[in-house]
Amino acid sequence: MNTYLQRLVGQERLSRQDACDLLTGIVGGACNDIETGAMLAAMQLRGVTVDELLGFRDGLLATGVHADLSDYAPLDIVGTGGDGKNTFNISTCACFVVAAAGQPVAKHGNYAATSSSGASDVLEQHGVRFTADPDRLRRSLDGCGIAYLHAPLFALGMKAVAPVRKALGIRTVFNLLGPLVNPALPRYQLLGVARLGQLRLYDGALRRLGTGYGLVNSADGYDEVSLTGRFKLLTRDSEVLLEPADLGFEPVAPQCLSGGTSRAEARAVFDAVLDGSAPRPQRDVVAANAGLALSLTRPNLSLADCIATAREALESGAALRTFRRFVELNS
Repeated sequence: MNTYLQRLVGQERLSRQDACDLLTGIVGGACNDIETGAMLAAMQLRGVTVDELLGFRDGLLATGVHADLSDYAPLDIVGTGGDGKNTFNISTCACFVVAAAGQPVAKHGNYAATSSSGASDVLEQHGVRFTADPDRLRRSLDGCGIAYLHAPLFALGMKAVAPVRKALGIRTVFNLLGPLVNPALPRYQLLGVARLGQLRLYDGALRRLGTGYGLVNSADGYDEVSLTGRFKLLTRDSEVLLEPADLGFEPVAPQCLSGGTSRAEARAVFDAVLDGSAPRPQRDVVAANAGLALSLTRPNLSLADCIATAREALESGAALRTFRRFVELNS
């Protein structure tokens, strides 16, 4: 491990295999907290490379719990987090819309770190019990088209670095890993990026992994399609700047996206979106994200058609019925 420390302090870049070996060594206790902190800080100061990100991803998956659901060709909608916007659970809502539209979903998530409610918070509020049992996850996918993977049950290596990350108090490569370590190995991913500079990093990583992806970054810093202004959409084949009108929506005021100040308030917004009683802007932003996600899996359809499909799944009550069935299967 000291060799890796010397290389990183010298600003040398690691190969994907070296980064994987470093991660497994850290998790296995091959270096102390001071060495780990120094290596993470050195990597952060120099800038994480695609190979290093993928290597850490490989190591975290290898040292965690497996739940490969790739035969379902599932999709995930996720954000990097850290945008400081405290939005309601837009991605989680959109996942149920997508599942209701017939696309299998393997949603990977956790408790909130910087907002009122993360995916795990809002689902737990409804009585959902998290599981790492592949049979139960498959039963959920078979029964309602969606499974939920609570990150701490799978990424066991995160526990080994938690004290070091807390002591450092800075962002490290581990803040980038969440969207890449879904153990279901999703075929498709709509990934919202809070920082524009990270677009190229994730583009390189997802391209190498063979994922069918869409990367979005709102100009005003949201890690999702917020409809508050223009946003960048980057896929394997194109890169465009879009306005809400390009998707058929009116611009949304930022205050309409608030998740409130508590888990209870966030749950109320989540429920209102799915049951159709939420204000139009909240339902629109969910339909926009769900429609973009569907467009990744249905290249033969136009983006307008995919958004129309998402709207129908939400407004017909299909998404609500999917969610209720999910709760039944997972409580």
